Amino acid sequence: MRKLAYPIRKKTTGFYYLIEFKAEGSVINDLEIAYKRDERLLRFLTVSLDKHAVAYNEKKRNAKKEAPVAEAPAEA
Repeated sequence: MRKLAYPIRKKTTGFYYLIEFKAEGSVINDLEIAYKRDERLLRFLTVSLDKHAVAYNEKKRNAKKEAPVAEAPAEA
């Protein structure tokens, strides 16, 4: 739960989600219609990523997967 930057419909806290996906335009239109009908959603934003943004996101995801996992200290 995070504090919103400003109140929306008299709400001051909420959850933020970032979802990245590939889909055809008709699927995105259907998704936006479903979002508009859902009273639980205060606000949403749909954007189209250019090739540079997609490459950047893939690079960050791969770096996160390859990050070394901290090991627990050995007990004596």
